[in-house]
Amino acid sequence: MRATRFLCIAGTDPSGGAGQSADLKTASALGAYATSVLTAVVAQNTCGVRSVLPLPENVIRAQLDAVFEDIDIDCVKIGMVSDLTTARLIREFIERYRPAHVVLDPVMVAKSGDMLVDREGFHAVRDVLIPIADVITPNLPEAAVLLESDIPASHEEMAALLPGLSVLGADTVVLKGGYLHGETSNDLVHTPQGNHWLEAPRIETRALHGSGCTLASAIAALLPRHDTPIEAIRQAKTYMTQALTAAERLDIGKGQGPVHHFHAWW
Repeated sequence: MRATRFLCIAGTDPSGGAGQSADLKTASALGAYATSVLTAVVAQNTCGVRSVLPLPENVIRAQLDAVFEDIDIDCVKIGMVSDLTTARLIREFIERYRPAHVVLDPVMVAKSGDMLVDREGFHAVRDVLIPIADVITPNLPEAAVLLESDIPASHEEMAALLPGLSVLGADTVVLKGGYLHGETSNDLVHTPQGNHWLEAPRIETRALHGSGCTLASAIAALLPRHDTPIEAIRQAKTYMTQALTAAERLDIGKGQGPVHHFHAWW
């Protein structure tokens, strides 16, 4: 059986825990062959984001050309996109090559609370990229930004956002509930077959850096192996829980450390 061909389109993280670093590690840990296209150089670490430098359109186009012309991509994970030009370029290639699975992590708010995109970046994500995605994976602050609403403070308020998110264009919505409190960390998933609550124990750890990137990449890498999205999403959430459980073993950084992508190997 040939390996799943995974493409991440995202920004960098020199500290190795989020962005493209997390995407490549996750896909590799789950047995997919990982390829990559850089959209931005981000100066960040476990303590926060310092600066973001979007790459020129011709550089991103050359990377997309190089990958898609040579490799039959099965699944794409789109992360940080900060401007309309980049979003439209990515959409052009997705519509031209039609990979079977596209997962969009609408990266707009870092774990540190830093906003990563401006108003143009917001429209790039909501109006250009979500309509071409099969799955989107917003956390609660990102969902609130997308719908221009308040951040939910309960599971009931979280569920109230789902109808608005489901009409933005993606077939499947994974609304992550990690920002809420309680003994469990519950995500709410909308699929064409119905809505599902996915529950997992809440892991008490400060090592949350890159968790959103990791979950989205896990979903993308697993989608080609499952008949329905919910099966891939369940397995991805299990992987995410295990990566969080083992995260303290890494002891990386002075802030919010990374999850342990290779917990099953190291």
